[in-house]
Amino acid sequence: MSQLSDFVEFKNGRASIKNKEGLLDNLDKLVHAAVFETDEQKKREMLTGIKEAAKAAGAYPASIHDLYMHMGRSYPGFTVPAMNIRGLTYDTCKAVFRQAIKSRVGAFIFEIARSEIGYTKQRPLEYSTMVMAAALKEGYKGPVFIQGDHFQFVLKNYSKDPAAEETYLKGLVKEAIEAEFYNIDIDASTLVDLNQPTIKEQQKPNYEITARMTEYIRSLEPKGITISVGGEIGEIGKKNSNPDELKAFLGGFNESFKGKEGLSKLSVQTGTAHGGVVLPDGTLAKVKIDFDTLKVLSDLARKDYSLSGCVQHGASTLPEEAFGKFPETGTSEVHLATGFQNIVYDSKSLPADFRKKVYDFIKKEYASEQKEGETEDQFMYKTRKKGFGPLKKDWWDLPNSVKAPIMEELELKFDLLFERLKVVGSKDLVDQYVKHPAC
Repeated sequence: MSQLSDFVEFKNGRASIKNKEGLLDNLDKLVHAAVFETDEQKKREMLTGIKEAAKAAGAYPASIHDLYMHMGRSYPGFTVPAMNIRGLTYDTCKAVFRQAIKSRVGAFIFEIARSEIGYTKQRPLEYSTMVMAAALKEGYKGPVFIQGDHFQFVLKNYSKDPAAEETYLKGLVKEAIEAEFYNIDIDASTLVDLNQPTIKEQQKPNYEITARMTEYIRSLEPKGITISVGGEIGEIGKKNSNPDELKAFLGGFNESFKGKEGLSKLSVQTGTAHGGVVLPDGTLAKVKIDFDTLKVLSDLARKDYSLSGCVQHGASTLPEEAFGKFPETGTSEVHLATGFQNIVYDSKSLPADFRKKVYDFIKKEYASEQKEGETEDQFMYKTRKKGFGPLKKDWWDLPNSVKAPIMEELELKFDLLFERLKVVGSKDLVDQYVKHPAC
Protein backbone atom coordinates (compact mmCIF):
# COMPACT_ATOMS: atom_id res chain seq x y z
CA MET A 1 0.00 0.00 0.00
CA SER A 2 2.97 2.33 0.58
CA GLN A 3 3.21 3.24 -3.11
CA LEU A 4 -0.44 4.33 -3.04
CA SER A 5 -0.20 6.31 0.19
CA ASP A 6 0.68 9.59 -1.54
CA PHE A 7 -2.61 9.49 -3.42
CA VAL A 8 -5.06 7.36 -1.42
CA GLU A 9 -5.91 7.19 2.26
CA PHE A 10 -7.09 3.92 3.80
CA LYS A 11 -9.14 3.87 6.98
CA ASN A 12 -11.10 0.93 8.41
CA GLY A 13 -10.69 -0.96 5.15
CA ARG A 14 -12.09 1.86 3.04
CA ALA A 15 -10.26 4.08 0.60
CA SER A 16 -10.60 7.80 -0.02
CA ILE A 17 -8.71 9.58 -2.74
CA LYS A 18 -6.70 12.58 -1.58
CA ASN A 19 -4.81 13.32 -4.81
CA LYS A 20 -6.79 12.15 -7.82
CA GLU A 21 -4.61 13.84 -10.43
CA GLY A 22 -1.49 12.29 -8.97
CA LEU A 23 -3.18 8.89 -8.73
CA LEU A 24 -4.23 8.92 -12.37
CA ASP A 25 -0.82 10.16 -13.52
CA ASN A 26 0.89 7.29 -11.69
CA LEU A 27 -1.76 4.59 -12.08
CA ASP A 28 -0.17 2.76 -15.01
CA LYS A 29 3.09 2.39 -13.06
CA LEU A 30 1.26 1.33 -9.90
CA VAL A 31 -0.71 -1.32 -11.77
CA HIS A 32 2.44 -2.67 -13.42
CA ALA A 33 4.24 -2.81 -10.08
CA ALA A 34 1.33 -4.68 -8.48
CA VAL A 35 1.05 -7.28 -11.24
CA PHE A 36 4.76 -8.11 -11.21
CA GLU A 37 5.35 -7.90 -7.46
CA THR A 38 6.99 -11.20 -6.47
CA ASP A 39 6.06 -11.09 -2.78
CA GLU A 40 2.54 -12.55 -2.72
CA GLN A 41 1.43 -10.68 0.40
CA LYS A 42 2.64 -7.33 -0.98
CA LYS A 43 1.04 -8.12 -4.32
CA ARG A 44 -2.32 -8.84 -2.70
CA GLU A 45 -2.13 -5.62 -0.70
CA MET A 46 -1.26 -3.55 -3.77
CA LEU A 47 -3.97 -5.10 -5.92
CA THR A 48 -6.56 -4.67 -3.19
CA GLY A 49 -5.52 -1.07 -2.63
CA ILE A 50 -5.85 -0.21 -6.32
CA LYS A 51 -9.26 -1.87 -6.53
CA GLU A 52 -10.47 0.00 -3.46
CA ALA A 53 -9.25 3.27 -4.95
CA ALA A 54 -11.27 2.55 -8.09
CA LYS A 55 -14.35 1.95 -5.94
CA ALA A 56 -13.74 5.22 -4.12
CA ALA A 57 -13.73 6.99 -7.50
CA GLY A 58 -17.22 5.74 -8.36
CA ALA A 59 -16.93 2.37 -10.12
CA TYR A 60 -17.97 -0.73 -8.19
CA PRO A 61 -18.10 -4.49 -8.82
CA ALA A 62 -21.73 -5.53 -9.24
CA SER A 63 -24.09 -8.38 -9.99
CA ILE A 64 -26.16 -8.26 -13.16
CA HIS A 65 -28.81 -10.47 -11.52
CA ASP A 66 -31.51 -7.80 -11.05
CA LEU A 67 -31.14 -6.58 -14.64
CA TYR A 68 -31.44 -10.18 -15.82
CA MET A 69 -34.59 -10.67 -13.74
CA HIS A 70 -36.01 -7.63 -15.53
CA MET A 71 -34.98 -9.15 -18.87
CA GLY A 72 -36.92 -12.27 -17.88
CA ARG A 73 -40.04 -10.18 -17.40
CA SER A 74 -39.55 -7.76 -20.29
CA TYR A 75 -36.79 -8.42 -22.80
CA PRO A 76 -35.18 -5.03 -23.60
CA GLY A 77 -34.00 -5.97 -27.08
CA PHE A 78 -30.27 -6.22 -26.44
CA THR A 79 -27.73 -8.99 -25.88
CA VAL A 80 -25.09 -8.47 -23.21
CA PRO A 81 -21.51 -9.04 -24.45
CA ALA A 82 -19.35 -11.02 -22.01
CA MET A 83 -15.71 -10.53 -22.93
CA ASN A 84 -12.81 -12.81 -21.95
CA ILE A 85 -9.60 -10.78 -21.89
CA ARG A 86 -6.61 -13.11 -22.05
CA GLY A 87 -3.69 -10.77 -22.58
CA LEU A 88 -2.77 -7.07 -22.43
CA THR A 89 -5.63 -7.08 -19.94
CA TYR A 90 -5.28 -3.62 -18.39
CA ASP A 91 -4.83 -1.92 -21.78
CA THR A 92 -7.69 -3.86 -23.36
CA CYS A 93 -10.07 -3.12 -20.49
CA LYS A 94 -9.25 0.58 -20.83
CA ALA A 95 -10.21 0.33 -24.51
CA VAL A 96 -13.52 -1.30 -23.56
CA PHE A 97 -14.33 1.44 -21.05
CA ARG A 98 -13.41 4.21 -23.50
CA GLN A 99 -15.89 2.84 -26.00
CA ALA A 100 -18.51 2.19 -23.31
CA ILE A 101 -18.31 5.79 -22.13
CA LYS A 102 -18.49 7.08 -25.69
CA SER A 103 -21.60 5.02 -26.48
CA ARG A 104 -23.22 5.11 -23.00
CA VAL A 105 -23.04 1.34 -22.66
CA GLY A 106 -23.73 -0.14 -19.25
CA ALA A 107 -24.62 -3.74 -20.13
CA PHE A 108 -21.28 -5.47 -20.68
CA ILE A 109 -19.31 -8.08 -18.74
CA PHE A 110 -15.62 -8.84 -18.23
CA GLU A 111 -15.02 -12.53 -17.60
CA ILE A 112 -12.37 -15.19 -17.27
CA ALA A 113 -12.80 -18.96 -17.36
CA ARG A 114 -11.33 -21.61 -15.08
CA SER A 115 -8.95 -22.73 -17.83
CA GLU A 116 -7.94 -19.15 -18.70
CA ILE A 117 -7.07 -18.36 -15.09
CA GLY A 118 -4.45 -21.07 -15.44
CA TYR A 119 -2.86 -20.47 -18.81
CA THR A 120 -3.05 -16.66 -18.74
CA LYS A 121 -1.69 -16.60 -15.17
CA GLN A 122 -4.39 -14.22 -13.94
CA ARG A 123 -5.84 -15.17 -10.57
CA PRO A 124 -9.25 -13.62 -9.80
CA LEU A 125 -7.92 -10.76 -7.65
CA GLU A 126 -5.47 -9.68 -10.33
CA TYR A 127 -8.12 -9.90 -13.05
CA SER A 128 -10.77 -7.95 -11.13
CA THR A 129 -8.20 -5.31 -10.18
CA MET A 130 -7.14 -4.85 -13.81
CA VAL A 131 -10.77 -4.30 -14.77
CA MET A 132 -11.39 -1.84 -11.93
CA ALA A 133 -8.09 -0.02 -12.48
CA ALA A 134 -9.05 0.46 -16.13
CA ALA A 135 -12.40 1.91 -15.05
CA LEU A 136 -10.58 4.29 -12.70
CA LYS A 137 -8.12 5.37 -15.39
CA GLU A 138 -10.84 6.08 -17.95
CA GLY A 139 -13.27 7.72 -15.53
CA TYR A 140 -16.02 5.12 -15.77
CA LYS A 141 -18.55 5.29 -12.94
CA GLY A 142 -21.28 2.88 -11.90
CA PRO A 143 -21.65 -0.90 -11.81
CA VAL A 144 -18.92 -3.06 -13.34
CA PHE A 145 -19.77 -6.69 -14.05
CA ILE A 146 -16.95 -9.21 -13.51
CA GLN A 147 -17.73 -12.85 -14.16
CA GLY A 148 -16.33 -16.29 -13.56
CA ASP A 149 -16.91 -17.98 -16.91
CA HIS A 150 -17.02 -21.76 -17.35
CA PHE A 151 -16.29 -22.67 -13.76
CA GLN A 152 -16.32 -26.12 -15.22
CA PHE A 153 -16.27 -29.61 -13.79
CA VAL A 154 -13.58 -31.52 -15.68
CA LEU A 155 -15.00 -34.96 -16.47
CA LYS A 156 -11.64 -36.74 -16.17
CA ASN A 157 -11.05 -35.26 -12.72
CA TYR A 158 -14.62 -35.84 -11.59
CA SER A 159 -14.61 -39.47 -12.71
CA LYS A 160 -11.44 -40.10 -10.73
CA ASP A 161 -12.47 -38.26 -7.54
CA PRO A 162 -15.85 -36.43 -7.51
CA ALA A 163 -15.36 -34.96 -4.03
CA ALA A 164 -11.93 -33.54 -4.85
CA GLU A 165 -13.19 -31.91 -8.06
CA GLU A 166 -16.14 -30.33 -6.27
CA THR A 167 -13.86 -29.11 -3.48
CA TYR A 168 -11.58 -27.51 -6.06
CA LEU A 169 -14.50 -25.73 -7.74
CA LYS A 170 -15.78 -24.49 -4.40
CA GLY A 171 -12.32 -23.14 -3.62
CA LEU A 172 -12.26 -21.31 -6.95
CA VAL A 173 -15.75 -19.90 -6.36
CA LYS A 174 -14.72 -18.63 -2.92
CA GLU A 175 -11.57 -17.03 -4.31
CA ALA A 176 -13.56 -15.36 -7.08
CA ILE A 177 -16.24 -13.98 -4.77
CA GLU A 178 -13.56 -12.62 -2.43
CA ALA A 179 -12.11 -10.85 -5.50
CA GLU A 180 -15.61 -9.40 -6.13
CA PHE A 181 -16.69 -11.58 -9.02
CA TYR A 182 -20.42 -11.20 -8.49
CA ASN A 183 -21.39 -13.16 -11.61
CA ILE A 184 -20.50 -16.86 -11.88
CA ASP A 185 -21.28 -19.48 -14.52
CA ILE A 186 -21.26 -23.06 -13.26
CA ASP A 187 -20.63 -25.55 -16.06
CA ALA A 188 -21.44 -29.12 -15.14
CA SER A 189 -22.65 -29.91 -18.67
CA THR A 190 -19.50 -32.03 -19.03
CA LEU A 191 -21.08 -34.53 -16.62
CA VAL A 192 -24.24 -35.15 -18.67
CA ASP A 193 -24.55 -38.92 -19.08
CA LEU A 194 -25.97 -39.74 -22.51
CA ASN A 195 -25.97 -43.46 -21.68
CA GLN A 196 -28.98 -42.97 -19.41
CA PRO A 197 -32.40 -43.87 -20.89
CA THR A 198 -34.23 -40.56 -20.33
CA ILE A 199 -33.22 -36.94 -20.86
CA LYS A 200 -33.89 -36.09 -17.23
CA GLU A 201 -31.63 -38.92 -16.06
CA GLN A 202 -28.99 -37.77 -18.54
CA GLN A 203 -29.13 -34.23 -17.13
CA LYS A 204 -29.37 -35.32 -13.48
CA PRO A 205 -25.65 -35.04 -12.59
CA ASN A 206 -25.63 -31.62 -14.25
CA TYR A 207 -28.64 -30.11 -12.49
CA GLU A 208 -27.95 -31.64 -9.09
CA ILE A 209 -24.37 -30.35 -8.97
CA THR A 210 -25.36 -26.96 -10.41
CA ALA A 211 -28.02 -26.66 -7.69
CA ARG A 212 -25.52 -27.59 -4.99
CA MET A 213 -22.94 -25.12 -6.30
CA THR A 214 -25.58 -22.37 -6.49
CA GLU A 215 -26.46 -22.99 -2.85
CA TYR A 216 -22.78 -22.71 -2.00
CA ILE A 217 -22.48 -19.42 -3.93
CA ARG A 218 -25.50 -18.05 -2.07
CA SER A 219 -23.86 -18.93 1.25
CA LEU A 220 -20.89 -16.69 0.41
CA GLU A 221 -22.76 -13.63 -0.89
CA PRO A 222 -21.79 -10.29 0.65
CA LYS A 223 -24.59 -8.30 2.24
CA GLY A 224 -26.80 -6.57 -0.31
CA ILE A 225 -25.64 -8.63 -3.31
CA THR A 226 -27.43 -11.44 -5.14
CA ILE A 227 -24.81 -13.03 -7.34
CA SER A 228 -25.90 -13.79 -10.89
CA VAL A 229 -25.50 -17.54 -11.44
CA GLY A 230 -25.66 -19.28 -14.80
CA GLY A 231 -26.03 -22.96 -15.65
CA GLU A 232 -25.28 -24.86 -18.86
CA ILE A 233 -26.99 -27.75 -20.62
CA GLY A 234 -24.94 -28.26 -23.77
CA GLU A 235 -21.19 -28.67 -23.79
CA ILE A 236 -19.81 -26.25 -26.37
CA GLY A 237 -18.67 -27.99 -29.54
CA LYS A 238 -21.03 -30.94 -29.05
CA LYS A 239 -24.56 -31.54 -30.34
CA ASN A 240 -27.10 -28.74 -30.32
CA SER A 241 -29.37 -28.29 -27.32
CA ASN A 242 -33.13 -28.80 -27.54
CA PRO A 243 -36.24 -27.79 -25.53
CA ASP A 244 -36.55 -31.17 -23.82
CA GLU A 245 -33.03 -30.85 -22.41
CA LEU A 246 -33.76 -27.32 -21.20
CA LYS A 247 -36.95 -28.47 -19.46
CA ALA A 248 -35.25 -31.49 -17.93
CA PHE A 249 -32.38 -29.41 -16.58
CA LEU A 250 -34.35 -26.46 -15.26
CA GLY A 251 -37.13 -28.64 -13.89
CA GLY A 252 -34.60 -30.83 -12.12
CA PHE A 253 -32.67 -27.81 -10.89
CA ASN A 254 -35.80 -26.27 -9.36
CA GLU A 255 -36.61 -29.56 -7.63
CA SER A 256 -33.08 -29.90 -6.26
CA PHE A 257 -32.26 -26.30 -5.36
CA LYS A 258 -32.81 -25.34 -1.74
CA GLY A 259 -32.85 -21.58 -1.76
CA LYS A 260 -34.74 -18.47 -2.78
CA GLU A 261 -32.87 -17.11 -5.81
CA GLY A 262 -31.88 -19.65 -8.45
CA LEU A 263 -30.34 -19.15 -11.89
CA SER A 264 -30.56 -15.99 -13.97
CA LYS A 265 -29.56 -17.50 -17.35
CA LEU A 266 -28.76 -20.76 -19.13
CA SER A 267 -25.98 -21.49 -21.62
CA VAL A 268 -26.90 -23.68 -24.58
CA GLN A 269 -25.19 -25.13 -27.63
CA THR A 270 -26.43 -24.07 -31.06
CA GLY A 271 -23.54 -24.83 -33.39
CA THR A 272 -20.39 -23.02 -32.28
CA ALA A 273 -17.05 -24.17 -30.92
CA HIS A 274 -14.67 -22.23 -28.69
CA GLY A 275 -12.18 -20.43 -30.91
CA GLY A 276 -13.96 -21.58 -34.06
CA VAL A 277 -13.17 -24.59 -36.23
CA VAL A 278 -9.69 -24.25 -37.75
CA LEU A 279 -8.95 -25.50 -41.25
CA PRO A 280 -5.50 -26.95 -42.22
CA ASP A 281 -4.34 -23.59 -43.60
CA GLY A 282 -5.12 -21.86 -40.32
CA THR A 283 -8.27 -20.10 -41.53
CA LEU A 284 -11.63 -20.55 -39.84
CA ALA A 285 -14.44 -22.67 -41.21
CA LYS A 286 -17.77 -20.90 -41.61
CA VAL A 287 -20.04 -21.63 -38.66
CA LYS A 288 -23.79 -21.86 -39.00
CA ILE A 289 -25.56 -21.04 -35.74
CA ASP A 290 -29.05 -22.43 -35.35
CA PHE A 291 -30.67 -19.10 -34.49
CA ASP A 292 -34.15 -20.62 -34.66
CA THR A 293 -33.26 -23.01 -31.84
CA LEU A 294 -31.63 -20.16 -29.90
CA LYS A 295 -34.86 -18.16 -30.12
CA VAL A 296 -37.04 -21.11 -29.10
CA LEU A 297 -34.83 -21.88 -26.10
CA SER A 298 -34.54 -18.24 -24.99
CA ASP A 299 -38.30 -17.72 -25.24
CA LEU A 300 -38.90 -20.91 -23.27
CA ALA A 301 -36.38 -19.94 -20.57
CA ARG A 302 -38.11 -16.59 -20.08
CA LYS A 303 -41.75 -17.66 -20.36
CA ASP A 304 -41.68 -20.84 -18.26
CA TYR A 305 -38.72 -20.26 -15.92
CA SER A 306 -38.39 -16.44 -15.61
CA LEU A 307 -34.73 -16.47 -16.67
CA SER A 308 -33.20 -13.64 -18.70
CA GLY A 309 -32.89 -15.98 -21.68
CA CYS A 310 -30.17 -18.18 -23.10
CA VAL A 311 -26.44 -17.62 -23.47
CA GLN A 312 -24.38 -18.23 -26.60
CA HIS A 313 -20.74 -19.24 -26.20
CA GLY A 314 -17.91 -19.28 -28.74
CA ALA A 315 -19.23 -16.45 -30.91
CA SER A 316 -16.37 -13.97 -31.29
CA THR A 317 -15.11 -15.41 -34.59
CA LEU A 318 -18.50 -15.20 -36.31
CA PRO A 319 -18.91 -12.86 -39.30
CA GLU A 320 -19.91 -9.32 -38.37
CA GLU A 321 -23.42 -9.62 -39.81
CA ALA A 322 -24.22 -12.52 -37.44
CA PHE A 323 -24.07 -10.43 -34.27
CA GLY A 324 -27.27 -8.56 -35.07
CA LYS A 325 -29.11 -11.88 -34.94
CA PHE A 326 -28.57 -12.32 -31.21
CA PRO A 327 -30.88 -9.47 -30.09
CA GLU A 328 -33.39 -10.54 -32.74
CA THR A 329 -33.57 -14.03 -31.25
CA GLY A 330 -33.77 -12.83 -27.65
CA THR A 331 -30.34 -14.10 -26.62
CA SER A 332 -29.56 -12.57 -23.24
CA GLU A 333 -25.76 -12.91 -23.28
CA VAL A 334 -23.02 -13.80 -25.75
CA HIS A 335 -19.47 -14.85 -24.85
CA LEU A 336 -16.54 -13.44 -26.82
CA ALA A 337 -12.86 -14.26 -26.50
CA THR A 338 -10.81 -15.60 -29.40
CA GLY A 339 -11.74 -12.78 -31.77
CA PHE A 340 -10.00 -10.25 -29.52
CA GLN A 341 -6.97 -12.51 -29.22
CA ASN A 342 -6.84 -12.79 -33.02
CA ILE A 343 -6.81 -9.01 -33.42
CA VAL A 344 -3.82 -8.78 -31.10
CA TYR A 345 -1.80 -11.60 -32.67
CA ASP A 346 -2.64 -10.74 -36.28
CA SER A 347 -2.23 -6.98 -36.00
CA LYS A 348 0.28 -5.45 -38.41
CA SER A 349 1.40 -3.32 -35.48
CA LEU A 350 2.69 -6.34 -33.55
CA PRO A 351 6.39 -6.66 -34.43
CA ALA A 352 7.15 -9.80 -36.44
CA ASP A 353 10.12 -10.65 -34.24
CA PHE A 354 7.95 -10.47 -31.12
CA ARG A 355 5.30 -12.71 -32.66
CA LYS A 356 8.04 -15.16 -33.65
CA LYS A 357 9.35 -15.13 -30.09
CA VAL A 358 5.93 -16.09 -28.75
CA TYR A 359 5.39 -18.74 -31.43
CA ASP A 360 8.83 -20.27 -30.84
CA PHE A 361 8.05 -20.48 -27.13
CA ILE A 362 4.74 -22.22 -27.85
CA LYS A 363 6.34 -24.70 -30.26
CA LYS A 364 8.89 -25.62 -27.62
CA GLU A 365 6.73 -25.69 -24.50
CA TYR A 366 3.53 -27.20 -25.91
CA ALA A 367 4.85 -29.49 -28.65
CA SER A 368 3.18 -32.49 -27.00
CA GLU A 369 -0.24 -30.92 -27.56
CA GLN A 370 0.03 -31.08 -31.35
CA LYS A 371 -2.29 -33.84 -32.53
CA GLU A 372 -1.47 -36.33 -35.26
CA GLY A 373 -2.45 -34.95 -38.65
CA GLU A 374 -2.73 -31.40 -37.33
CA THR A 375 -0.93 -28.80 -39.44
CA GLU A 376 1.37 -26.27 -37.82
CA ASP A 377 -1.13 -23.51 -38.66
CA GLN A 378 -3.92 -25.40 -36.91
CA PHE A 379 -1.73 -26.14 -33.91
CA MET A 380 -0.55 -22.57 -33.56
CA TYR A 381 -4.05 -21.09 -33.89
CA LYS A 382 -5.36 -23.49 -31.25
CA THR A 383 -2.45 -23.05 -28.85
CA ARG A 384 -1.33 -19.43 -29.12
CA LYS A 385 -3.74 -18.41 -26.36
CA LYS A 386 -1.16 -19.99 -24.05
CA GLY A 387 1.46 -17.47 -25.09
CA PHE A 388 -0.01 -14.72 -22.91
CA GLY A 389 0.58 -16.09 -19.43
CA PRO A 390 4.21 -17.31 -19.38
CA LEU A 391 5.30 -14.25 -21.39
CA LYS A 392 3.03 -11.79 -19.60
CA LYS A 393 5.76 -9.29 -18.76
CA ASP A 394 7.01 -9.29 -22.37
CA TRP A 395 3.50 -8.38 -23.53
CA TRP A 396 3.07 -5.73 -20.84
CA ASP A 397 6.43 -4.15 -21.65
CA LEU A 398 5.73 -3.67 -25.34
CA PRO A 399 6.14 0.05 -26.12
CA ASN A 400 3.08 2.24 -26.41
CA SER A 401 3.90 2.76 -30.11
CA VAL A 402 3.02 -0.94 -30.54
CA LYS A 403 0.14 -1.24 -28.10
CA ALA A 404 -1.75 1.95 -28.97
CA PRO A 405 -2.61 1.01 -32.59
CA ILE A 406 -3.60 -2.50 -31.46
CA MET A 407 -5.95 -0.95 -28.91
CA GLU A 408 -7.42 1.23 -31.65
CA GLU A 409 -8.20 -1.92 -33.63
CA LEU A 410 -9.83 -3.45 -30.58
CA GLU A 411 -11.89 -0.32 -29.93
CA LEU A 412 -13.32 -0.57 -33.44
CA LYS A 413 -14.32 -4.16 -32.66
CA PHE A 414 -15.93 -3.17 -29.36
CA ASP A 415 -17.77 -0.36 -31.14
CA LEU A 416 -19.14 -2.80 -33.73
CA LEU A 417 -20.16 -5.36 -31.09
CA PHE A 418 -21.89 -2.77 -28.91
CA GLU A 419 -23.81 -1.48 -31.91
CA ARG A 420 -24.78 -4.87 -33.35
CA LEU A 421 -25.75 -6.29 -29.95
CA LYS A 422 -27.82 -3.14 -29.35
CA VAL A 423 -26.33 -2.25 -25.96
CA VAL A 424 -25.54 1.32 -27.05
CA GLY A 425 -27.39 3.60 -24.63
CA SER A 426 -27.98 0.78 -22.11
CA LYS A 427 -26.34 2.68 -19.23
CA ASP A 428 -29.63 4.20 -18.04
CA LEU A 429 -31.40 0.85 -17.83
CA VAL A 430 -28.47 -0.71 -16.00
CA ASP A 431 -28.38 2.15 -13.50
CA GLN A 432 -32.13 1.76 -12.98
CA TYR A 433 -31.99 -1.92 -12.08
CA VAL A 434 -28.48 -2.37 -10.63
CA LYS A 435 -28.02 -0.49 -7.39
CA HIS A 436 -24.92 -0.03 -5.28
CA PRO A 437 -25.17 -2.49 -2.37
CA ALA A 438 -24.69 0.43 0.05
CA CYS A 439 -27.88 2.05 -1.22
